[in-house]
Amino acid sequence: MRAMLLHAVGRPLIMTEIPAPVPGRGQLQVQVAACGVCRTDLHVVDGELPDAKFPLVPGHEIVGRVSALGDGVADFAIGERVGIPWLGWSCGECRFCRAGEENLCDEARFTGYQIDGGYADRAIVDQRYCFRIPDGISDIEAAPLLCAGLIGYRAYRMAGAAGTLGLYGFGAAAHILIQVAVAQGVRVYAFTRPDDKAAQDFARQLGAIWAGASDMAPPELLDAAIIFAPLGNLVPVALQAVRKGGRVICAGIHMSDIPAFPYHLLWGERMVKSVANLTRQDAADFLALAPLIPIRIHPVPYPVQAANRALDDLRAGRLQGAAVLTMDKS
Repeated sequence: MRAMLLHAVGRPLIMTEIPAPVPGRGQLQVQVAACGVCRTDLHVVDGELPDAKFPLVPGHEIVGRVSALGDGVADFAIGERVGIPWLGWSCGECRFCRAGEENLCDEARFTGYQIDGGYADRAIVDQRYCFRIPDGISDIEAAPLLCAGLIGYRAYRMAGAAGTLGLYGFGAAAHILIQVAVAQGVRVYAFTRPDDKAAQDFARQLGAIWAGASDMAPPELLDAAIIFAPLGNLVPVALQAVRKGGRVICAGIHMSDIPAFPYHLLWGERMVKSVANLTRQDAADFLALAPLIPIRIHPVPYPVQAANRALDDLRAGRLQGAAVLTMDKS
């Protein structure tokens, strides 16, 4: 099969012919139709996440059809459309796994990081971490739901019952989450790079009542803020923007160092929390909710062989919506 391989940190991905993976016990082989390009992929490629396996097939927002079954698989059938997310395996036995918090498992393994991912024709997935995709949404639209959507939704639930919500960084996750929040009557404020007028216009089109630069104060204090941008210096900025008792949720898997800030920004029972990965319950809840809103994805398609260009466009902030690789043979 074809796969875009990463051989070392900071190196471009190379299209390579490799043997197709064979599913083991409890695993599925999936014929990949589309794979989203996530900021976490950038963190892996750029070496900001340690201990990736090499060579590596990146990608963890995978949509495709079941093409082979390993021994012991009874809940899926050949030809079913499924999605593969970031969390690819957990031990099932630790205190976190037993409590339904497998996202915190110390032995967890992740797709497109320690497990080969979806920048390829086929991928292998543990049947426990494979989800049916709702009808009525195309493969290219479904792919971003599997990380941008799931992580955004987990962050949104951590934000609590917020009537006013700030989104810092308006990329793939925020463009999905704003649709959930607006549908539920939340007043959303979007914060972007200072000169990114296009992103601010995009946020307003999706329902933001205000959009401006990340260093600006919103017109009213926020009940909660979610930081999608991997910039630690936004934490004290967001704390200053939320009311007493408000929450600041750090939604990325990687963030630059948070600078020192005066205690009075945290005082007043303000809270800072991080989001770590996702749970299977997050996936079940969000994938059931998405078609009810309905969420409209704004995909930016690239052929799989253009994965390096897609990553460069994401790194440079040239995207509105979500980059998605397609696996056509052209």
